[in-house]
Amino acid sequence: MVLHNAFHFETMKRTVLQSCMPHPYPIPNANADDIDRPVIWTVSVSRLYDLFRDITLEYDHLATIEPIHLGFDDAARHIRERMASERCDVVIAAGSNAAYLKGRVSAPVVIAKASGFDMMQALVRARRISHRIGVITYQAPLPELSEFSATFGVDIAQRTYVTEEDARARINELKAEGIEAIVGAGLITDLAEEAGLTGVFVYSAASIRQAFDDALEMARQTQLESNRSRRVTVADTLRARHGLNDLRGDSGAMERLRQSVVLYARSPATVLIEGETGTGKELVAQAIHRECPRSLGTNRPFVAVNCGAIAESLLESELFGHEDGAFTGARRGGHAGLFETANRGTLFLDEIGEMPLALQTRLLRVLEEREVVRVGGTRPVAVSVRVISATHCDLEARVREGRFRADLYYRLAVLRIALPALRERRADVAGLAEWSLKNALAALGARPHPNLHAEVGACAALFERYDWPGNVRELRNLMERLALYMADEPLQALSPSFVLAVAPELARALAMPTPPALPGAAQRLETVQQVLARFGGKRDAAAAYLGISRTTLWRKLRR
Repeated sequence: MVLHNAFHFETMKRTVLQSCMPHPYPIPNANADDIDRPVIWTVSVSRLYDLFRDITLEYDHLATIEPIHLGFDDAARHIRERMASERCDVVIAAGSNAAYLKGRVSAPVVIAKASGFDMMQALVRARRISHRIGVITYQAPLPELSEFSATFGVDIAQRTYVTEEDARARINELKAEGIEAIVGAGLITDLAEEAGLTGVFVYSAASIRQAFDDALEMARQTQLESNRSRRVTVADTLRARHGLNDLRGDSGAMERLRQSVVLYARSPATVLIEGETGTGKELVAQAIHRECPRSLGTNRPFVAVNCGAIAESLLESELFGHEDGAFTGARRGGHAGLFETANRGTLFLDEIGEMPLALQTRLLRVLEEREVVRVGGTRPVAVSVRVISATHCDLEARVREGRFRADLYYRLAVLRIALPALRERRADVAGLAEWSLKNALAALGARPHPNLHAEVGACAALFERYDWPGNVRELRNLMERLALYMADEPLQALSPSFVLAVAPELARALAMPTPPALPGAAQRLETVQQVLARFGGKRDAAAAYLGISRTTLWRKLRR
């Protein structure tokens, strides 16, 4: 009864009113197919998974929603790998899982939060089980509960956690104190029941609905912004920002690639660039454009479009343009397509393998006739465009499967470039890592360490053992993550142990044979003598780099 009286009336009134209001997102009408449905992934590993699944049924007419039954690093890796080739507008997660994902995936993360009403209801349920109640929250305690406990005489013991190990330890502490009921999120309640206690789940359906509403609003705002700047987003800045010097690496594979770029730039023929995600296909296309004599010293446009990122109904209009009144919502007066925008320049068709068959036919005709007819129009417009296309998939296999026109394939692939995966040029990894890390630090306004080159060299074996499924893009993203921590802690050295702490995905590389490691530090890739030599015999610096005391360093040297 005390708990009910203590709950703020305004919070309850707001929750009840929200549950009675009409849904803010109306059911789409018959023309909704013209608009991309938001793609939402829910991520959970505990009983929250069931609550997400139940609420999904209420929203599946508004968005494409997929549950991911993974957590933490497994979930982050899964999302990163899929987003290399799939679209996800928003991720919904809760608690420590959400906090972990927020800095590790490129999609925005909406955090499902328990409301004050949720906590009150959970405390009511817990009080029926035990006079003493444990509440475990992620990272920070709830100050209101301490005040509430003192004011109303309800015995509440609060604990916080960061990792699963922390959570397990806190639960064992509360169990030792005689507490039988623990309130918390899914991970906490699962661990509590594993320890023989009663776990009281804090989230309600209303809170999860709020998270879904927030995710839909975020996706809607993103779509509106995209629509307002579609021409800028699709056509980029109508210029190539990267050139031959941006194709970094001293390996033989990169030298041959640069030679191909220079050679192909002399020809107006079409170029097909093949390579895994993150290998730099658009960068190569821009380099070809900038090396082309037609564009030197001029402002000839470079226009890029991702054929897999735009709905088929919009892609046709974007590529070929449309006349006034060609379809519902068509711009008054019509507008020029990207072929016309790229006239006398280069049109880069990224992910060409995702282009629908119907548009492949139109594209082939434009390439053959060198003229384009706008949607809803009859008058051909002559265009002079150099077409460069790119794909991460096996186009020849798609031709055999009937998913890509053979005649278009051969028309696009007059010249071909196969980009090497980063694992195929491991000698370039350390140099790319250092260059990317310096740029990332500069973007944060931080200065690189004076001995950064040596520090990167000490981590080179770790970087080179990893297969980099996301290639150069993944390497660059990792360096941005490391830079963020190094900018926050300027004295933090770039050591293998530090890299593994920030990027646990690299630990998979340690399953491969490694040089003899130091006792109790299997992740160390250097001997103590090598570290000491690198710091000119300065034991303080070597010990700080290794994360050990001078005494421990002395003992290891004696061994």
